[in-house]
Amino acid sequence: MTLSDRRTKRRWTVDVAGFSLGAVPVTQALYAEVTSLRPSASDGDALPVECVSWWDAVRFCNALSAREGLTPAYDVDEAAERAEWDATADGYRLPTEAEWEHACRAGTTGPRYGALDEIAWHRGNSDERIHPAGTRAPNPWGLYDLIGNVWDWCWDVYDAQVYGTYRVLRGGGWFDEHWSCRASVRRRSHPTYRVDDVGFRLARSVVAG
Repeated sequence: MTLSDRRTKRRWTVDVAGFSLGAVPVTQALYAEVTSLRPSASDGDALPVECVSWWDAVRFCNALSAREGLTPAYDVDEAAERAEWDATADGYRLPTEAEWEHACRAGTTGPRYGALDEIAWHRGNSDERIHPAGTRAPNPWGLYDLIGNVWDWCWDVYDAQVYGTYRVLRGGGWFDEHWSCRASVRRRSHPTYRVDDVGFRLARSVVAG
């Protein structure tokens, strides 16, 4: 998988192993079921959960894994700003940005996997509000809202030399203009950041048994 960054003009290649990705972002209903928390600015079980930090997402992945009898993917020490990923674990985790873009493109080669208004909630059609997950057209692999509605937290550090622990966000959101809603767009934010157009979706590694 070849990734690129418009800011630095850098291009790099990443190997992508077998993985699965949630068809929709984590919803408020699932987040509340696992954590008993409802952090979102908008209320609705079918809406993507938002106002969740990268750390919130990592903790949720571990909690859901434990609930389902899976091996948690992360060893977390938030006070020390440390999270280690056990790549051999079968539990839930955040996608890497290479996995995210591979899944978003789903074999397509353009900036998006379909016509923007058909596949995404963005500033031009969202009435400047979030919408229920999975209500726009899916990509060819049956995945919804990879572009638009909420940005997805990814596992990766954005650029450690320049931005320290800032993590990668992908996909664009309901308040973004059309140029931010593309398969290749990268955004960064501090892992403690919470805002009403950032959520996440679940990934799992294909672990040899």
